[in-house]
Amino acid sequence: MTTSIAERAHELTVARRPFVHATVVRAQEPTSARAGDDAVILADGSIEGFVGGVCAETSVRAAAMDSLRDGNTVLLRVLPEDSAEFPETPGALVVVNPCHSGGAIEIFLRPVLPKPLIVVTGGTPIGTAATALAEFLDFEVAHSYEGATAVVVAGLGRDEERAVREALDAGVPLIALVASNTRSAILLDTMGLTLQERSRIRAHAGIDIGARTPKEIALSVLAEIVREMRVGGLTAAAPKKPAATHAEAAAFAKAGPEFVAGPTLPVGPATFPIEEIMVPIGETPARTAIDPVCGMTVVIGPDTPHGVVDGEDFWFCCPGCLKKYTKA
Repeated sequence: MTTSIAERAHELTVARRPFVHATVVRAQEPTSARAGDDAVILADGSIEGFVGGVCAETSVRAAAMDSLRDGNTVLLRVLPEDSAEFPETPGALVVVNPCHSGGAIEIFLRPVLPKPLIVVTGGTPIGTAATALAEFLDFEVAHSYEGATAVVVAGLGRDEERAVREALDAGVPLIALVASNTRSAILLDTMGLTLQERSRIRAHAGIDIGARTPKEIALSVLAEIVREMRVGGLTAAAPKKPAATHAEAAAFAKAGPEFVAGPTLPVGPATFPIEEIMVPIGETPARTAIDPVCGMTVVIGPDTPHGVVDGEDFWFCCPGCLKKYTKA
């Protein structure tokens, strides 16, 4: 049974995989796309669905990567070089596509990113209030520390040391300890923490708003976490993965669009360059390059036309540009 784009988008959301939902909102002939056509673009640049021919698709993939990086929606206008008859759209991202068929299209790109994970420990009134507020703020409240952006330790004396230790071991970047300054200092001093571990813990967590009730205290703690995310650049730690063996690295490299470029891994006397090692999708956005013939931004993937000239790698929007450049 064929999966619709709506169903595929739901699957990706449930799996916490970042993607961009692209929808054609306006099309002017001659173009193969029609208003209402849509697709999803994954973090490796692969596309599922239809929003136009190969040249339009190249522009969509490149714009989608930027949308995933900054989290902003984009109205993309893919226009031919002679686009005088296509109406103006203030605020849109305009791409003049020299290899386009001559039609013009507008595509709305909406990034869909996983909700930040937060863990709340402790069945206290403050813990209950923090859980409810986190859900209201569109966090996903989790029971596992893996991949969490923050942990609120609200046991008020119960199981605090264990919760802090487990969060540290899981790599959680921010641990909000709900305790007085005095009790926080005593607890942390007895744990024998490193300076790096101590820096990840907010003792006596929360912004000073004069909070008194459990709900007000929860508000102050969640406000500090939101501030660190929006202002301090707080993000979840990358999931820990075992090092790839030489055989695994070679298998990844042949896996095609289901994998994306990741960090260099040791594989014997030499190492694969950073561009060649493949890791599971969603870990690293796809790379882009500029087509030296038409100037288009293209997403580098297994099916991207590629050539080597004077020992330098080049990627192209289509086989025609590749042929022109390698013949020059």
